[in-house]
Amino acid sequence: MSGEGEVLPPDQQHAYRLLVRLSGTDVLAFAESAGVTADQAAVTLEALQAKGLATPGPVYHALPPDVALGEILLRRQQDLQAARQMMAALSEDYRTNARRHSAEHLVEIVVGAGALRQRLAEMQESATDEILWFCRANPIAMEGPANDEELPALKRGVKYRAIYERDLLDTPGELEGIVGAIEAGEESRVLPALPVRLAIADRKLAICPLVPDEARGIAQPSAALIRPSELLDALVALFESHWERATPVLAAKPDEQLDTLLLSLLVSGLPDKSIATHLGVSRRTVQRRLDRMMDLAGVDTRTGLAYQAARRGWL
Repeated sequence: MSGEGEVLPPDQQHAYRLLVRLSGTDVLAFAESAGVTADQAAVTLEALQAKGLATPGPVYHALPPDVALGEILLRRQQDLQAARQMMAALSEDYRTNARRHSAEHLVEIVVGAGALRQRLAEMQESATDEILWFCRANPIAMEGPANDEELPALKRGVKYRAIYERDLLDTPGELEGIVGAIEAGEESRVLPALPVRLAIADRKLAICPLVPDEARGIAQPSAALIRPSELLDALVALFESHWERATPVLAAKPDEQLDTLLLSLLVSGLPDKSIATHLGVSRRTVQRRLDRMMDLAGVDTRTGLAYQAARRGWL
């Protein structure tokens, strides 16, 4: 039995192929070739004609199938697209209503470092506008250099704003990774400490790890996935308040611009030894460059240099 949704049922496909081979035929000749009665042949040929696949009788000729069937397929595609849009609208209505009645649709718990790493990757891959990130020291599921999703996201136009804890910059390999991300387009800032680990995509989804540092090694890493709600709005506001207070990290790699990165690391609170290590220069070189910048700013303390750097827009 032919399906009701088929563009051309199998029996009509067979009849059309036979009509093509006959290169013009009447009802009786077609019935003989097809091994059916004259009445059955007449019904089949009329059906092909109605679909634009055959000329009118009494001598029937096959017509090209792409025009007639192409129009049918186009209508089917349009109907399918309309159905998909309707389904998306209904699904959003369902989720919106469900969020009003059940907290389970607002917050989802993810358990395990692997599952958390996967969700962080998916969050970045699906982002279209902006990623906001609190990067604390001792990452749970994703270290900065292992974040393979950031560069492709930056290339497709996703904006990244990241705030790093000061201790993280002193971790081997981290600053180099941060500088590389800045050169690719990330906006980076530093604070002495951050209240939580947090990632937010497009202000529509937040991932917030739940297990405190003192419980690491005892309980499995877990995180809350938070969808549009007042809780998510509060997390966005938390990020923005810390962003305003954080110190910019500037990736000025050429030697003539080395002072810019040196100054941003100084203001971030890193000691001379750590700055020298990250910049690949001696501690004496760091001190000499800072002395020169203090002379330029007309101050005799590093606190004064930090103030003048902010006041003069050096950072």
